[in-house]
Amino acid sequence: MNRIDEHKMTFNFFKKTAVFTAVFFLIANIAFAQQTLSPNTNYLTDFGKMWTFDDLPLDYFLDEYGFEPTDEWIEKLQKAALQFGGGCSAAFVSEDGLIMTNHHCARGGIVSVQEEGEDLLKDGFYAETLEDERKIERLFVDQLIKIIDVTDKINIAMNQFETDNEKVEAKNEEIKNIENKYSEETGLVAKVVTLYNGGKYSLYLYKRYNDIRLVMAPEFQIASTGWDWDNFTYPRYELDFMFVRAYDENGEPMKVEHFFKYNFEGAVEGEPIFIIGRPGSTNRQLSVAELEYIRDIQNPFMIQYLDEVYNAYFEMFEKYPERESELLNRVMGFGNSRKVFHGRQDGITDETLMNRKKLFEEKLRNIVENDLELNSEYGHLWNRFENLFNEKRELGYKEFLYNLIPWGRPKYLQMAKDLYELVNDLNLPNDERKEKFKEDNLKTTLGQIYPEDFDEELERKILRAFVSSVNFELGAENPLTKKLFNGKKGNEAVDYILSNSFLSTREKVLAIAEMSLDEISNQNDPFIYFIENTNDELEEIIEKNKEINQALTVLNQQLGKLIVKIYGDQIPPDATSTLRLSDGVIKGYEYNGTIAPGKTTYYGLYDRYFSFGQKLYPWGLTPNWQTPPDGLELSTPINFAATLDIVGGNSGSSIVNKNGEVIGLVFDGNMESLAGNYLFIPENNRAVAVDSKGLIESLKHVYKTDRLIKELLNGKIIK
Repeated sequence: MNRIDEHKMTFNFFKKTAVFTAVFFLIANIAFAQQTLSPNTNYLTDFGKMWTFDDLPLDYFLDEYGFEPTDEWIEKLQKAALQFGGGCSAAFVSEDGLIMTNHHCARGGIVSVQEEGEDLLKDGFYAETLEDERKIERLFVDQLIKIIDVTDKINIAMNQFETDNEKVEAKNEEIKNIENKYSEETGLVAKVVTLYNGGKYSLYLYKRYNDIRLVMAPEFQIASTGWDWDNFTYPRYELDFMFVRAYDENGEPMKVEHFFKYNFEGAVEGEPIFIIGRPGSTNRQLSVAELEYIRDIQNPFMIQYLDEVYNAYFEMFEKYPERESELLNRVMGFGNSRKVFHGRQDGITDETLMNRKKLFEEKLRNIVENDLELNSEYGHLWNRFENLFNEKRELGYKEFLYNLIPWGRPKYLQMAKDLYELVNDLNLPNDERKEKFKEDNLKTTLGQIYPEDFDEELERKILRAFVSSVNFELGAENPLTKKLFNGKKGNEAVDYILSNSFLSTREKVLAIAEMSLDEISNQNDPFIYFIENTNDELEEIIEKNKEINQALTVLNQQLGKLIVKIYGDQIPPDATSTLRLSDGVIKGYEYNGTIAPGKTTYYGLYDRYFSFGQKLYPWGLTPNWQTPPDGLELSTPINFAATLDIVGGNSGSSIVNKNGEVIGLVFDGNMESLAGNYLFIPENNRAVAVDSKGLIESLKHVYKTDRLIKELLNGKIIK
């Protein structure tokens, strides 16, 4: 065979291969499209598996796992689980009130109980005896005792009125009445929960435990290995856990009937497991018009703003390692928030996800349009949604911006707001001014406006984030933007503003006390100018948004009623920061061109440590971990990924097997789970948890917590 023949054969081979490949991908894409977009697809799975305890899908559990929960099993799971403090989950794990949750759920509480010379975040804490357990002030846990359907009561109250405003006020008043009535009658904490956006209302009655004491917490570093980089990722290698205890009114450990026994071996892949916790919120039952508004207006602004604020704190964190304890929570907090919005936006901009939402809505509309009664009651919904969100689009995110961005805002803006109030008061005679702005008090007030410990470097960076947000929302050609920044951006814009402002130094602010009103006004301070020129528009926007949001509340309630009417309990309601049960299995998944394992081991922990040069940030190890301790088998599972349906608020939830035994402690979801805010995709949506076996091995070989281990092993205190 000559060279030309070889080339011909090679060319023909690649030609055929290219044709085959093109045909293959065409067929694959058609098949994928049919699979994901076919009207015959079971869209009900898109709404996830966050089941309420008064509406568990028992037939589904039997079909899926061959498991039929008993009433006793359901009651145990409900009453062993806890709502922890203001935003996390937890559970009793012994009859003596021992509670397990995540380290990150009570870091502030850990710091609050440390004594002089201690650094409990750095070194961890363990109470050798009951007497050593330390009370965390203002921390409480709530145990769900009973659920009562109050839908009819609230609907009757609302249906007496015509306007959206009247309906919303009537609903709120009836909810308050119900909560007060049951709280007085039962002595329990009463909370009415809105489900299906108002398609159903349930009264949740909680027993509250107020005396909570710290038992054991590992050091921050092992509880947050990977820090903001590993947040919302998997594979993971961290021990995010802590133990506290509930005490009774006599100062004795609380005796509880329902708790989860600890399983020292964990679960195997494929075994049915259940998470019990309080997922915060999801938006799976919203209209497509609202999802498109979130995609196009809300998320882009929040991503831009959070990225900028995160960068400001991260720059300070890198520059001043000695300020770690002060800056770390901010870095991790804003890092967490920005990842959430990025992950959600990645999901909602995915064409397949949005097509599934559109097709579900189309199917729902077809059902309504082909039923005279349904069409009469619900046929108007979608056009009304579209009109209202078109109005909201015109308003953009100015309310957030003009309100001086309520969190993570530069202190310069609050100072400017105070100065604006001062300037208005100076128009009045001295005796008619607010007390703090009278001549005798003016200098003191100005000193409080610009505090002596003002962190100028940090605030300049946060001001830079605000500059970026103004440009992003209003555009460089907006008259207000031009006036504030003179065509400049970033640090140059910050320099320009401060060079023309009272707020550039404390001395300038204090000097205002000696100025006349004319002198102050002639300064033309850009911050005061901003507040002055947004105030009236802000009031109009707030009023308009209130009107729109009240209308949306009523429309979403009608949509919720429709979904309940058509699908009943086939789909669970959106998450509402209340107790839910979700089912699944431990299972790996494809990601980033490779496969994530169902479980990770201690080998991975040490691989990260050495691969990144044994540095403290972000995969460092404290001295007690740097050399594997005697007895610790490195092949022991440390974390696992499971097909459980979770969102923020599930942190600290126990994961149990069919016997109601703890086999894991959830602390995060993967990046793919963030799209679960809008649609549950079980193929790669994962909950990330500490494996019960890996946790107990750390207690044995690293922390030597014999008393705690005995209590977990026996389900009660062993003396």
